Amino acid sequence: MKTILVDAWNTFVTEKGMDMDLLELLDSYPNPKIILTNANKQECITYRIINMPYQVFSLEHNPNKTDKAYYLKMLSHFNLKPTEVVYFEHNSEALNSATSVGIKTFSYNKEGSLDGLRIFLKNNLD
Repeated sequence: MKTILVDAWNTFVTEKGMDMDLLELLDSYPNPKIILTNANKQECITYRIINMPYQVFSLEHNPNKTDKAYYLKMLSHFNLKPTEVVYFEHNSEALNSATSVGIKTFSYNKEGSLDGLRIFLKNNLD
């Protein structure tokens, strides 16, 4: 079963708090979920990336998600292969880095509907 990698800031969490519609969609899948962020401990508090319903992973800017080393370290940390995860994110540079290590990605725009993400997950999860 593939793990769903979820971008934290400006995707799962915004100025308004946790995106409850996105949470409902993700909770409809039995797959494990991991929230990915660049934030350090203080930034997690500032951006309210705390008390999340899923595990949060950060390398605290060393490196950031725009560097493919972030994804290689994350995969190693969780003992996952790129083919065992799917990822959605709003930042195109982060998406490019994840794609460069073989992770199947989806460009998510929080301003749009969840329909595109729903289709991506349906088509890419085992």
